[in-house]
Amino acid sequence: MLKTTQKWFLKSTLFSLTLFLSLLIVSGCGGEEGGSGDQSGEKRLKVVATTGMIADAAENILGDHAEVIGLMGPGVDPHLYKASQNDLKLLTDADIILYNGLHLEGKMAEVLEKLSSRKPVIAVGDYVDPSLRRSPPEFKGAYDPHIWFDVSLWRGAISGLVDTLARLDSVQGETYQQRGRAYLAQLDTLDTWVRAQIETIPESSRLLITAHDAFGYFGRAYKIEVRGLQGISTVDEPGLADRKRMVDLIVERKIKAVFVESSVRRSNIEALIESAKSEGHELKIGGELFSDAMGAKETPEGTYVGMVKANVNTIVEALK
Repeated sequence: MLKTTQKWFLKSTLFSLTLFLSLLIVSGCGGEEGGSGDQSGEKRLKVVATTGMIADAAENILGDHAEVIGLMGPGVDPHLYKASQNDLKLLTDADIILYNGLHLEGKMAEVLEKLSSRKPVIAVGDYVDPSLRRSPPEFKGAYDPHIWFDVSLWRGAISGLVDTLARLDSVQGETYQQRGRAYLAQLDTLDTWVRAQIETIPESSRLLITAHDAFGYFGRAYKIEVRGLQGISTVDEPGLADRKRMVDLIVERKIKAVFVESSVRRSNIEALIESAKSEGHELKIGGELFSDAMGAKETPEGTYVGMVKANVNTIVEALK
């Protein structure tokens, strides 16, 4: 990926120097009007992040030193997302672009590639060691992009992001490192909490069935079996054979609840429930999970930590 190449390093070094000089100019001018800044005259970075999870991390790291804009709001499916004209302007005007990578934003790949020749375009997924990435058999040569569902894995990715942002903006680098350490400590606490909560579910009931296979990292990290009606991408619809196999599993295991997702339409799960009913098995919706998008701003679920907690509470309540 670009960030690991000499070319990317040279571009990021040039960006750091350019940013440093621009900060000196703004300070010397006493904070003239225009541009992104605050009352002290400090030039604020313009950072655009594709997903809410990444935007939340960036806000925690950068604080008031940057304007962070998330492209994809609540209920948005990043697998299907196409950049609008307004998005293209935001991306073009940004100083730094952050995205998940690992083919999550597949329909934005060409746009991000073009912009990477002009500014830092950083894939957070690149900070996850390839040996720790899931590689489902149906995605030959590709990885599961839903890395944020293993909090410990996500912590490692965000740690790499902290270091990169601190290097790109050396003026505020130490501040970013301090804020980053505080945020990483929150993630450590969250990871411990998730493990304790999942352990309260009887082992025989630890089967999580969702609309698509977004929770594979979650299952691996917290020892809960996960099945998705669709694969790791929502681009391809499940067929009748997929539904039949899932119904057979549900009946055999006497599963009582399945889960819908906030960013995936409910119709496939509702059809699954009807299919199970035709087999004489009562199945209910255990609740709505946040998968590829967080909740609304200014709500607990509108933060990464709050989203994870909401998901875990919903899962535990339905399966316990």
